Amino acid sequence: METVTQVTALCVVGALLALVLKKGSPETSLLLTLGTAVVVLLFLAGAMEELVSFLEELGTRSGISGDLFIPLYKTVGIALVVKVGGSLCRDAGESALAAVVETAGAVCALLVALPLLRAVLALLLELMQ
Repeated sequence: METVTQVTALCVVGALLALVLKKGSPETSLLLTLGTAVVVLLFLAGAMEELVSFLEELGTRSGISGDLFIPLYKTVGIALVVKVGGSLCRDAGESALAAVVETAGAVCALLVALPLLRAVLALLLELMQ
């Protein structure tokens, strides 16, 4: 609870400062927004390590191959990066670039998920025989 409060406060302060700067210097406003996002992500690095450690433990104890969890982790990471990147592009007034970021994210997520999709296909083919 404490972490989310700190992150929210930091983001609100960053957003207010960016709003004040936007009229005079939109470039500086965007850089402030980007800097705030980076600081928050660095702040969350410890929590992310703990979460990844738990997910690895869950995968190990469940008996499911770790190879099946890796695409899931990567896909979630891609989704988070694309969401932030697309929003930053929209804030900069570049909605076309935001759409390109989202399209690239979808393609990359599908590529990362291919081993999982192949495993599902092999399982289905095995069941049909």
